[in-house]
Amino acid sequence: MLSSPNDRQKLLNGCKELSNSMTRVEAEKDYQRDAVSHLSQELGIEKKYINKVASMYHKQNFHQVQTEHQEIEDLYEALTTKPATEPTVL
Repeated sequence: MLSSPNDRQKLLNGCKELSNSMTRVEAEKDYQRDAVSHLSQELGIEKKYINKVASMYHKQNFHQVQTEHQEIEDLYEALTTKPATEPTVL
């Protein structure tokens, strides 16, 4: 598997770098949670909505999300609305 001390050192160095990166990611996630919580309390907006808007802003995909929501609404209405030709069962 690790055929030489040099390969072992490369893997160890890589693991250290990955661990450092994971630590930075965890810190950023903590910051994001704190920022969302602060905005929610300050503005009276639910956290889930702040997260969704921030995600759309980051991805710049508002129109895609809007289209998907419309398709979901249409599908739900098609599923739950009884067609006029369907007989009523008593």
